[in-house]
Amino acid sequence: MSVTLPSRLLDSDLWQARLFTGDWHAGSAEAEVTEPATGQRLGRIGMADAALIGESAANASRAQPAWAALPYDERAAVLRRAARMAETYFDEIVEWVVRESASTRAKAGFETAVTVKALHEASSLPSRSAGEVLPSVPGRLSLARRRPLGVIGVISPFNFPLYLAMRAVAPAIALGNAVVLKPDPRTAVCGGFAIARIFELAGLPKGVLHVLPGDGAAGAALTSDPHVAMIQFTGSTAAGRKVGEAAGRHLKKVSLELGGKNSLIVLDDADLELAVANTAWGAYLHQGQICMATGRVLVQRKIYAAFVEKLVAKAASLTVGDPATADVALGPLINAAQRDHVVRVVADAQQAGAILETGGHSRELFFEPTVLSDVTPDNPAFNEEIFGPVAVVVPFDSDEDAIALANRTEYGLSMAIVTANVGRALRMGERLRTGLLHINDQTVNDEVINPFGGVGASGNGTSIGGPANWEEFTQWQWLTVKGEAPFYPI
Repeated sequence: MSVTLPSRLLDSDLWQARLFTGDWHAGSAEAEVTEPATGQRLGRIGMADAALIGESAANASRAQPAWAALPYDERAAVLRRAARMAETYFDEIVEWVVRESASTRAKAGFETAVTVKALHEASSLPSRSAGEVLPSVPGRLSLARRRPLGVIGVISPFNFPLYLAMRAVAPAIALGNAVVLKPDPRTAVCGGFAIARIFELAGLPKGVLHVLPGDGAAGAALTSDPHVAMIQFTGSTAAGRKVGEAAGRHLKKVSLELGGKNSLIVLDDADLELAVANTAWGAYLHQGQICMATGRVLVQRKIYAAFVEKLVAKAASLTVGDPATADVALGPLINAAQRDHVVRVVADAQQAGAILETGGHSRELFFEPTVLSDVTPDNPAFNEEIFGPVAVVVPFDSDEDAIALANRTEYGLSMAIVTANVGRALRMGERLRTGLLHINDQTVNDEVINPFGGVGASGNGTSIGGPANWEEFTQWQWLTVKGEAPFYPI
């Protein structure tokens, strides 16, 4: 496929006040795109209402069979071209992730790189085995094969807007489905329109992908639409409960990737410098606005005081500012509501007896890297998902205590253990209730090729990514073949 590529991926004349249904056109309403760091207006997007969601779902349902019927190598070629488009416009995409989602440039670069990797991985799915031959009686061929579900509704969040949408969109399309993507309106350009343009330039047939920013009513329409076979949702646990309930009423398959209160356990034989480095990364990356963020740091009492001292020094050294204009460690929080939530939790934590070691203050949407020490299990900071740059440090005495504290939560997404004794960590890990476990690393990890998902209030136990994609975005069909129909004696 030889085409002349535009100089820019996201020319404002193309997407301003529009959305994507295979073509670019006005939505039922509009919303402003603003830069969290400055409050600057970056443009306007089209917004979808319930009627437009229904129209797109129906059109996607009509487009899907022809897409699924294409030879596997033709579908794979579209995904490979999409990866090339993402690579071609890499710097422009990074700039949008920085400005729209308040990512530091390093985080935005990583997110864009892992998105390219997700496209490359998805391009290999069409050529993999789609089933297996089952044992049966002589004269009958019995097959179990994977078939596309049809139309997948993807509802994606603001924090890793590009990757957390693409990790579902790319494999779903690769396996023969159509997709209706509803990105968070706060990050609809980098988390929605960039994906639309990548696939548009890659030659994806019209109607297979729709990108429709919208509010809660649009999301509700997606979960109830009869043309949508599955919902893949990434977001808060509160919203996920509503999505799961609605999808269940309509007998839809649903994949929920929700919040977390993730524990990093630092054992008494750990290297303190490494433990602090892992803690700072897990607690402060993207201002703590990550479902896998280190929400609790459980530190064995023997090294507790020394650890807190070093972590406070690390937090105080981290720079905060506008990631679009300076090389900073932390940018702003996404909006005032999130900032106010962090302010409240930190204040409530101190009221309940936690010690504010450093940080705790905000300027506009910028919140200082914060350390709360001596946090007890009855403290709000121990239990609430903060989604801000706050390290919650909790002392413990024995390995048994650490396991009990880590499991003392309704969540179960990611946990980590830092130690010099891997065998000790493996024994502890057998008893930790978590979907992801990292020994000698921190809690924020994803490599695209791994199954990703949590348990409890962190999700419904399903996973996406790597080997889980075939299971999530297709369904089994049993097929038998005989040379001729048998005669049944009835």
